[in-house]
Amino acid sequence: MSKKKVTPAKSSEVSQPPTLIRWRFNLVLCCVFIAFSALVGRIAYIQIIEPDNLIKQGDLRSVRAKTLHSARGIISDRNDEPLAVSVPVEAVWADPVTIFKEGGLSDIDRWRALADVLGIKRGELIEKINRNKKRRFIYLQRQVSPAMAHYIRELRLAGVGLKAESRRYYPAGEVSAHLVGVTGIDGHGLEGVERSYDKWLTGEAGKRIIRKDRYGRVVENISLEEREEGKPLKLTIDQRIQAIAYRAIKQAVADYRATSGSAVILDVKTGAVLAMVNAPSYNPNNRSDLQSAKMRNRVITDAFEPGSTVKPFVVLAALENGVADDDTVIDTGNGIMQIGGSRVRDTSKVGKADLTTILKKSSNIGVAKLALDMPLEALLGMYSSVGFGEVSGLNLVGETQGIFPNRRRWSKFEIATLSFGYGLTITPLQLAHAYATLGNFGKYQPIHIIENNDQDFSRQVIDSDNAHKVLAMLETVTQPGGTATKAAVPGYRVAAKTGTSRKAIAGGYGDEYFAYTAGVAPASDPRVALVVVVNEPQGDNYYGGSVAGPVFSEILKGTLQILNVAPDENRFKEN
Repeated sequence: MSKKKVTPAKSSEVSQPPTLIRWRFNLVLCCVFIAFSALVGRIAYIQIIEPDNLIKQGDLRSVRAKTLHSARGIISDRNDEPLAVSVPVEAVWADPVTIFKEGGLSDIDRWRALADVLGIKRGELIEKINRNKKRRFIYLQRQVSPAMAHYIRELRLAGVGLKAESRRYYPAGEVSAHLVGVTGIDGHGLEGVERSYDKWLTGEAGKRIIRKDRYGRVVENISLEEREEGKPLKLTIDQRIQAIAYRAIKQAVADYRATSGSAVILDVKTGAVLAMVNAPSYNPNNRSDLQSAKMRNRVITDAFEPGSTVKPFVVLAALENGVADDDTVIDTGNGIMQIGGSRVRDTSKVGKADLTTILKKSSNIGVAKLALDMPLEALLGMYSSVGFGEVSGLNLVGETQGIFPNRRRWSKFEIATLSFGYGLTITPLQLAHAYATLGNFGKYQPIHIIENNDQDFSRQVIDSDNAHKVLAMLETVTQPGGTATKAAVPGYRVAAKTGTSRKAIAGGYGDEYFAYTAGVAPASDPRVALVVVVNEPQGDNYYGGSVAGPVFSEILKGTLQILNVAPDENRFKEN
């Protein structure tokens, strides 16, 4: 069998190695180099020339600052009874972005349960979340109770969380509301002591800066600023006296259908405020009850014409300036004194009377004649020296200084009316301060409401002997035959003066009245000064002695007993 000869392949069919095209290689190499250079340049620009923006963007996504709220200081009375404390509560918040990312409002029953526990209408809650779809944080409710917070946690709603807060609680409620005040939803004071001493009570919040990963886990503690807790505040108020005074004022407002009532009690020896109450009041624990008309502290904000309660200071001015003495007798005539085209009238005829009778019977003519016999500067100087026309220095928001007359020309009738309390306006606190100065035998003691007041700024503004004489005269006012018999307290000698003044309106005086009683006790060595004001009592009974007098007696009796002041016996004598 013959074999075939294999013919070798032609040289043209043999595969050749690839040829390097140099210009293409150089082009690719150049492009790679340019790209690499651009990357290096960009990195250098970001890392060296302008690194702040990248750091900022990174921090925005990972760094979180957490405020460490400080606890607000406790406010307490002189016996360390709490008047305002902070209690732990929580705020309910929502992250709408997370809510819709995790299924939105599909589990409608649980969302309705959340609305029910928060006291929000179901439709309003759903609408609020839908309206803020793109937001990462909204409040649903502030200051919810721990029980509500526990219920909300058990609902396990995605995108709903709780944040620790504190809420102010006032154990005394409406009794001390006007004085202590109230805080807002953000924890800062709005009224009273809470506002005036807000910085002291609040302290300084701390701050903790951390870094979190994408899952919300803390991966780095960057810095910590320690918080400074709020400082406690101790007031001179005695909550027991405060409660007695408030109960009596509230009952008087109800009995006489009055617009309002106020009372303030001062420690004669130290100038400390023992009680300051108003009715109607409000409940600071119930935010729905916060109405501006109820929240005004009338003891310091409302000024009135003091009427007959200033007559003891007219007598003092007369004694101080030598216009009158123990033996002075004033002829009040038939109870009507003509001054120019006007008349000064007495409610009862007293004829010829000494200074004691002038005060006991509250003679307008008697004090008018004293005022007209002395230089006007002497009378105005006496009013000014006992605190009329001055703010108290208590540092309470809203205090007014009243209207102190300062005109160049005076008519005789204007001077006469000034002597029985018309033509100037003062606050109940100023009137109480004046009586405290009288009760301290002429020594003016600045009043205060903060317990640790160690500095002595007292000064003698009235001769001590003259102060003793006027106190003895005022003691007869509460005895039979005087105008303040209902202000007497069994077992104690009380020096007091009543007053009734018509309310000023545009163009003159209206048909409404202020009824008040001011005084000190015990008269032998005064410990407390008290002023009671009833605003616009209704009915035929509107006189200070019959309206404010019994309230004065009730409050004074409880105050003296609480302070454990020994009785100095009555010296009631029939005239």
